[in-house]
Amino acid sequence: MEMLVCVKKVPDTADAEVSLRSDGSGIREEDLAFGINEWDNYAVEEAIRIKEKHGGKVTVVTIGAADSEDVLRRCLAMGADEAILVDEAPFHGADPYGLAKGLRAVAAKGSYDLVFAGTQAGDDGYAMVGPVLAGYLGWPHATLVTSVAIEERAASVTRELEGGLEEMLKLELPAVLTIQTGINEPRYVSIMGIRKVRAKEIPTLSLLELGLAPGEVGANANLLKTLGLAVPPAGKQAEMLRGTPVEIAGRILELLKEKGGVM
Repeated sequence: MEMLVCVKKVPDTADAEVSLRSDGSGIREEDLAFGINEWDNYAVEEAIRIKEKHGGKVTVVTIGAADSEDVLRRCLAMGADEAILVDEAPFHGADPYGLAKGLRAVAAKGSYDLVFAGTQAGDDGYAMVGPVLAGYLGWPHATLVTSVAIEERAASVTRELEGGLEEMLKLELPAVLTIQTGINEPRYVSIMGIRKVRAKEIPTLSLLELGLAPGEVGANANLLKTLGLAVPPAGKQAEMLRGTPVEIAGRILELLKEKGGVM
C-alpha cells in the first residue's frame, strides 16, 4: 500500500491575538507560532495506521519554504517513511487549483494507492485542494472522512454529512481522501523522535522537476481572486440582567414578547 499525505504548515491562531494586514490581504503572521495543519495531522496518523496494519509506505509532501521542513520531520518522527518538499517560490499566492496542480505532479511521480489530505487548512479554510487534486488525477474521492477500512483494491469509508448524518462509500483504488478531525488520536511526537530523523534527507523539487511551466501556477495563474479580508462588525453587546429571580424572570418574559417569541 503506497500512500501520499499532503500536509501544510499553518499559523496557530487558536489562542493568539489575530490582526489583519493594513491592505486586508491576510493576517499578520509575524508574532504567530507555526505548526502542522490540524486536519493534516489526523491524515498522517491515519496513513501510518493503515501502513502498520497492511504494510506499505507513507510519503508526506508539502509545498512550502525551507522552514516547512520541520513539519515534514515531525511527520517522519510519527512514522512516515519519506518526505518531499516542493519549492514554494513559484507557488507564491497560488489558489487551491494551483496548489493541486503541484501536488498532482508529485503524485504522478509515484505509484500511489491512496492520497490523503486534511479536510481543510486552518489558515484559509477553502477545503478545495483535495477534491480538485482528485479531479486532476481522475480518481474517485471522498471528503470529511471519519473512518477508513482497506479491502483488497478498495477502500470503505464513512464520511460526515450535515445534520449529524453519515454516509458510507466504497471507492476503488487509487483514490483521494480528505480526513476529518476525530478520525483517530494522533500519536505524540517527542523531541527525541524528531532528533532521530534530523539527518534524513528531504529532497526539494523545483517547478522544472515537477514538469510545470512558470505560468501554470502562482498568483497570476489563479482562478480564484481574494478581494480582501475584514473583521466582522461588532454586534450589540449582551444585556446583563440583574435583580431577584422574579425580576429577572419578568425581564426575560418582556424580552421574549418584544422579539415575538411569546404572544
